[in-house]
Amino acid sequence: MYQKILVPTDGSTLSKKAVVHAIGLAHISNAELVVLKVIPRYPVSYFEGGMSLPAAEIGDIENQWAAHAQGIVEAAVKLANKQGVQAKGVTVKSDVVSEAIISAAKKHKCDLVVMASHGRKGVKRLLLGSETQHVLTHSHTPVLVLR
Repeated sequence: MYQKILVPTDGSTLSKKAVVHAIGLAHISNAELVVLKVIPRYPVSYFEGGMSLPAAEIGDIENQWAAHAQGIVEAAVKLANKQGVQAKGVTVKSDVVSEAIISAAKKHKCDLVVMASHGRKGVKRLLLGSETQHVLTHSHTPVLVLR
């Protein structure tokens, strides 16, 4: 059925449910699992009225985010391995999460993306956006959306 499944996660409770579901699907399909965490870049703007931080502090913050992301993917990989699923963790830096997910699916030759959605509607969806919706509508790889 599936050979390689991508599951993006941010470590939230909802995305952990998607990870568990993806592990189960990978197990019954005998597929490899790719666990992805997208790390945002630290926003540097001189037009927001805020203080700019020295480059060293920005580097420290980005390193903390990267270490946290690595912990998230390692925990998911460990959970998958316990259930007999071959898995690897991947972290990427990007300001556009949905594009990073689509690129990772293509790069790792995944034939399914499993991700969670909060199911926001109306103004909340408009204001908060939807990474899942963007992946769903722009990816050439099939997407399984869980709520």
